[in-house]
Amino acid sequence: MLCRVLFGFVILAFSACGSPTPSPTGQTQVFTPEIPTTTTEKSEPTNTPPPLAAKVNGEGIPLQQYLAEVDRYYQATGTQLATEDVGKIVMADLVNQVLLAQAAVENGYIVEDEQLEQRINNLASNVGEQQFREWMVKYGYDEQSFRTDLERSSAASWMRDQILAGYPDKVEQVHARQILLYNADEASDVLARIRAGTDFLILASEYDPLGAGDLGWFPRGYLTDVKLEEAAFSLQPGEISDVIAADMGHHILLIVEREPVRDLNPNARIVLREQAIQAWLEERRMDSEIVILTQ
Repeated sequence: MLCRVLFGFVILAFSACGSPTPSPTGQTQVFTPEIPTTTTEKSEPTNTPPPLAAKVNGEGIPLQQYLAEVDRYYQATGTQLATEDVGKIVMADLVNQVLLAQAAVENGYIVEDEQLEQRINNLASNVGEQQFREWMVKYGYDEQSFRTDLERSSAASWMRDQILAGYPDKVEQVHARQILLYNADEASDVLARIRAGTDFLILASEYDPLGAGDLGWFPRGYLTDVKLEEAAFSLQPGEISDVIAADMGHHILLIVEREPVRDLNPNARIVLREQAIQAWLEERRMDSEIVILTQ
């Protein structure tokens, strides 16, 4: 899981817990994180812009933010991946966040400073101010960088909701069983036995004693193997496929049921909605100018 995605889940989870609590005077109590600071010598102001890690449609992703995200990824996942690989993962996620946030603004999304303050106050109230400060310090946030991340994450989350707003919860699905074999000759022999009259379920139970090859209900786009999915949706209930040579082995399918409109199960809903977001991002990338300035 990407570090920024993890961060986004934390933000959404906490911010959904309640609204800012008004003070006796009617004003919202604003929590300002007390981040430890290091005393340094004052220097003369400079107009030199901070170095960038990337530019997305002219909007810069500061190098400091990118490096901080790489560090957060390591802390959150404990991965043993090389820095170069983590950098690619983090950069891709940052670019996606910017693309979503930019689209949100184009579609009328606005975050007022007061709203950001209320959300920060919500977070501090829900988890406790001390714990919140410790979390910020642990993940390398100061007040400004946290506000920037929160604003971008909120806009990106809003845009994701807009993309998925019209996504159907009911789609065409099939219920299938399979016999999975790892030898082409054996698969051909099993199919011959089925064609000769041997009950599919009996053979499926021999090769899968626990589930008898039950794949359950699934929609288009859910299976990882396109060949298997195409075969499943080309058949009607009661029909049996030929041997399908796929990535996982050699499959023989039986279509048990088929419905033109059926509620998606929770897992299928997550998978298909994420596919919809990725498809939107791919199209958006094609129409965007993205310049990566760091390796």
